[in-house]
Amino acid sequence: MKIFTLAALFVASLAGLQAHAQERVWRCGNEYTNNAAVAQQRGCKLMEGGNLTVVQTPRPASGAAATGGSAAGPARAPAGSPRVDSADQRARDNDARTVLETELRKAEARQAELLKDYNNGEPERQGNERNYQKYLDRVAEMKAEIARNESDIAGIRRELGRLPANR
Repeated sequence: MKIFTLAALFVASLAGLQAHAQERVWRCGNEYTNNAAVAQQRGCKLMEGGNLTVVQTPRPASGAAATGGSAAGPARAPAGSPRVDSADQRARDNDARTVLETELRKAEARQAELLKDYNNGEPERQGNERNYQKYLDRVAEMKAEIARNESDIAGIRRELGRLPANR
């Protein structure tokens, strides 16, 4: 009987420790609190079951800063970012334009080569393509490569369009 009593006391003490370690948490909209008085005053809902982890983040200084600027003015760079001289920015934009134009010329030359080899969907058969399915597979790969290259060209043109006009 003593063992049963000791076991019951042990289990009861563990339950008491667990109940003491867990606090009640209330949800007030998007905010959480463990203060019963505040929860009652606001009409918050008691959260039950499962674990709850709340991580607080710093609030933005103003509404305009959180949205990246107002509708009336342009978005500003973050506070810690370095300023770039307009001449330096112009040089960077010109360098980017040069790189993109070079890539565009390469992609267009590749496209012309692919279209020539594709021969309007009827490329010349190769010696290892006695099996007609091999030929069809190669034609499908060529068509997919042409589509990918067209997509690349369109992307490069979009990027060029985003750069400011040459000054």
